[in-house]
Amino acid sequence: MKIKDILAHLESIAPPSYQENYDNAGLITGSREWEVKGALCCLDTTEEVIDEAIQKGCNLVVAHHPIVFKGLKRLNGNNYVERTVIKAIRHEVAIYAIHTNLDNMLYRGVNSKIAERLGIVNTRVLAPKTALKKLAVLVPASETEQVRAALFSAGAGTINGFDRLSYAGLGVLTQGGSSSAHLKMEVVFPGGNQGAVLGALHKVAPSAHFEITSLENNSLDIGAGLIGELPKPARELDFLKKVKKEMKAGCVRHTQLTGRPIKTVALCGGAGSFLLPQAIRQKADVYITGDFKYHEFFDAEGKLVIADIGHFESEQFTIDLLQEIILEKFPTFAPLKIEVNTNPVLYL
Repeated sequence: MKIKDILAHLESIAPPSYQENYDNAGLITGSREWEVKGALCCLDTTEEVIDEAIQKGCNLVVAHHPIVFKGLKRLNGNNYVERTVIKAIRHEVAIYAIHTNLDNMLYRGVNSKIAERLGIVNTRVLAPKTALKKLAVLVPASETEQVRAALFSAGAGTINGFDRLSYAGLGVLTQGGSSSAHLKMEVVFPGGNQGAVLGALHKVAPSAHFEITSLENNSLDIGAGLIGELPKPARELDFLKKVKKEMKAGCVRHTQLTGRPIKTVALCGGAGSFLLPQAIRQKADVYITGDFKYHEFFDAEGKLVIADIGHFESEQFTIDLLQEIILEKFPTFAPLKIEVNTNPVLYL
């Protein structure tokens, strides 16, 4: 099995086209054509992580955070980023990052993993961000399944938790003096994935007639953050204690309690203060995330409780998620979870 086989599955769950503009998800070192000897799942890639990968015979590190965000102008080993990349290249360890594209997935995404640990149900995206588009293409009846399979593999037809959805109507295509049986196939896809969808179509049916229509609908399973409900209301302090325990947080920095029970919960793994307005607008009782700055706590204004559990703490179970995603496709392959703790923040 090659590294590209594992990456193809990861990218079917979280297509790279859904990463934010500032991000650098994808293969950072190594080659997709290498035979995979072992995979090590982690949150951050550091020198210690590469050392552990080497020790355990893993030539693939699957990380959530990219080790390289900005362009590297030199590789002199002057900082941990350069030293980590140099060590990975020297020992032929591939580093792959699956970051904001995984953050933006509702199903099998970072935030759903948090919701699972906290027992939150009826989950949905807090801030849907990708408008939907519809592809209509005329396909000879004999080529229908080939085209449909190609479009599905590019991410079309997977919308709001449903998979491989398409519609086709039978008709007759006339051209000049000839006619032939054709299907008008329609599939819906997130707008951000248009390049991949058209690329797949062109590969299998380069001369097909098609049109793309922008829809008013937003995709309900792609976007930032998550909101849902507890099975039954909980007292604020009791719930915050549960969050601290389940998320293994060193502390929970929170705003003044409102005196109201917690029913609706909003959350965002990582640095999520930018989603506070959406959490308030959707009547969340508590908003769980990391990296709130001092003055941003005032913005709660008694409308909800902000619970800052820390960046690492909110995303640490993404390591389990990555292992689970790989195992579900390759049950006889044994991806490992990192043993070294890469959290740079310590608590007294």
